[in-house]
Amino acid sequence: MSFRLQPPAPARLNRCQLFGPGSRPAIFKKMAASAADVINLDLEDSVAPDDKPEARKNIIAATHDIDWGDKTLSVRINGLDTPFWYRDVVDLIEQGGDRLDQIMIPKVGRAADVYAVDALVTAAEAATGRTKPVTLEVIIESAAGIAHVEEIAASSPRLKAMSLGAADFAASMGMATTGIGGTQENYYMLREGEKHWSDPWHWAQAAIVAACRTHGVLPVDGPFGDFSDDDGFRAQALRSATLGMVGKWAIHPKQVALANEVFTPSEDAVREAREILAAMEEAKASGAGATVYKGRLVDIASIRQAEVIVRQSEMIGGA
Repeated sequence: MSFRLQPPAPARLNRCQLFGPGSRPAIFKKMAASAADVINLDLEDSVAPDDKPEARKNIIAATHDIDWGDKTLSVRINGLDTPFWYRDVVDLIEQGGDRLDQIMIPKVGRAADVYAVDALVTAAEAATGRTKPVTLEVIIESAAGIAHVEEIAASSPRLKAMSLGAADFAASMGMATTGIGGTQENYYMLREGEKHWSDPWHWAQAAIVAACRTHGVLPVDGPFGDFSDDDGFRAQALRSATLGMVGKWAIHPKQVALANEVFTPSEDAVREAREILAAMEEAKASGAGATVYKGRLVDIASIRQAEVIVRQSEMIGGA
């Protein structure tokens, strides 16, 4: 272990982030009643330019008028290359209610992008006397973003989560695909005449997980565009969970249950994790640093893995 210990990620549920456009306030109450852990009200891609001022007003009203329960309420602002983002931030902080938890910054390419939003949020909070700090989450959706992913992960103490935005990322990278997430038709290997598809997003997800875990940020998988393909969504979510991501976006309400299913530890996994912890406690009591559990070696590293599963289960049980 390095002398500089890896900081823990925020202790909050983030299995599913449900997105909805700020221009459709009629769906806000349904989103609040959903099983998603995080609600992302959108001011960016899903809102037409002429509708952005009204969408902003709708979201500000929703921070006052809607009961969001124990969900994390996040708002995706417009990109820093637009004339909308500064007004998004200022109005949300100055006019939004205390129920606003987080601001999501799209298309982050370098740490300076986060610094700019952080500075504006800090000034607006000070000016209004807001006592509950608003946190930040970012989306990596460009070649610059993935190239600078570690400096972005370390950019601000406000930063709590980071996602991969597959569609814009693919466009920025010049990838020959119009798919949003999932395996791609031409991304395969050939063995003995048989095609074997691999995951074109894997390397970027792994880079995001490593950067996030290094700096105590939650790594989250982004959208899966084909909401008619439950099996494809589940398969990508399982790959993401295996890599260390804590949750996934839902761009359609039906994807919420799928994300929660994948990122909720099974009863068997929780039981096994507790048994591993108990076995290691017995080993430590006898002066051993490792033991055998169901025919396999378990040691200090096994404790850390088991603790992650148990902690996630306890958070879900307390929600």
